[in-house]
Amino acid sequence: MTRGSTLPAHPLSPLSGCLAIPAQTRTSRAPAPLLDGFNTAPVDEAHSTLLACLRSLSWARRIADHRPYPTLDALLAASDEAAYDLTAGDLTEALAAETLPALPADAYGAAHTALSAAHAAYEARFGHAFVISLAAVPPDERLDHVLEGIRSRLANDPEDERVVAAEELRRLGKARLVSCFRGPGV
Repeated sequence: MTRGSTLPAHPLSPLSGCLAIPAQTRTSRAPAPLLDGFNTAPVDEAHSTLLACLRSLSWARRIADHRPYPTLDALLAASDEAAYDLTAGDLTEALAAETLPALPADAYGAAHTALSAAHAAYEARFGHAFVISLAAVPPDERLDHVLEGIRSRLANDPEDERVVAAEELRRLGKARLVSCFRGPGV
């Protein structure tokens, strides 16, 4: 029994050997002033800006070395790529600089106690601060989201948690870049 396509053969166009490529659109929008300043800043200044977003020297160097970025989206894509390539040492370096997300000013005392206890248990189990991106979480749901995240992630195997923490760091870095470079027109 031979296998083959059940569809009829498609005749080739007269331009056999040439592929039609869909038209691509380009944005002519110039970079935002903050991004333009980052693109032209001295390398040490660019590293400082990036390290404020994610404390990994290799991540910061890689992003700074690939400047200029035409758009914030291009910078965010470079951030993602660099974050995916963090080594175990880079990840340890970045995690060591993280702190627990701040509680809302109006959080009640029991929330502080619960969060402190959960964080202490997490840090004892995994050896680093609990990291979670709250960029997409409404402010009034953040405390519950953090507490639920710590509780559920405490059940993770250390290697599995390292993967989750790396993903959360990538999201945090990206959200911090957006905050850093959001300006008029971005």
